[in-house]
Amino acid sequence: MDLLLLFKALVMGIVEGVTEFLPISSTGHLIITGDILDFLQKEQRDVFEIVIQLGAIVAVCWEYRYKLIHLLAGLGRDRHARRFACNIIVAFIPAAVLGLLFGKNIKAYLFFPEPVAIAFIVGGLIIMWAERRKHSIQVHEMYDMSLKDALKVGLAQCFALIPGVSRSGSTIIGGLLSGLSRKATTEFSFMLAIPTLTAAALYDLYRHREMLNANMTGLVAVGFIMSFISALLAVRGLLRYISRHDFSAFAWYRIAFGAIVLVTAYWGVVNWSR
Repeated sequence: MDLLLLFKALVMGIVEGVTEFLPISSTGHLIITGDILDFLQKEQRDVFEIVIQLGAIVAVCWEYRYKLIHLLAGLGRDRHARRFACNIIVAFIPAAVLGLLFGKNIKAYLFFPEPVAIAFIVGGLIIMWAERRKHSIQVHEMYDMSLKDALKVGLAQCFALIPGVSRSGSTIIGGLLSGLSRKATTEFSFMLAIPTLTAAALYDLYRHREMLNANMTGLVAVGFIMSFISALLAVRGLLRYISRHDFSAFAWYRIAFGAIVLVTAYWGVVNWSR
């Protein structure tokens, strides 16, 4: 196995894990990072990214394993567990439907560095606007959310179909605008990621299963492991961070990162591939 290729897989795994649950767009970072590294052919890279995304999902399942076990065990007798499960289903449906209807067209026209960079900047400006609004917190814990709250977060998640917007960013900001506390909306975003990302990954993996061959086993293994480790650290770090800070730093990062991509593309410093 080519050591340079393994190193690129390692970098891609770290990028996926770190960015998946932060409000900075994992898809956007993978598109740009893969472009810089010239990592695999597009079809192979797509399959690689699908599999390593599962590593990040496993990480959040591990972090919330006790809560997940408690919820699953209580579905038959605990009304709070049933209500929370209903909230997850309600929040999951909008993006799932729109993804099935428009996912192919979105990937065909928007999965390129320049559109991603624009989405980075716009998303950053929205986060700054949302943070500067006066917050009226009505829900402090994710278990106290109503179906209406869940639907609002689910509708906000639909914007994440645009690469560069960020699934976690759209759901977290949607929750803040709906009256959820930072802790409640962040944790609900993590939990909502489990069915959303799993369904999307398995669906895409099934569609591109012929591209997953023995030659990619080592690359996928390295990417998956690094995605799991870095996602676990990122989730724990974000929960500690939001206990003392808002999301403005992520907004500035998004704006700066997007601007760098657009400026380097305009001046020809980097020849972003099409």
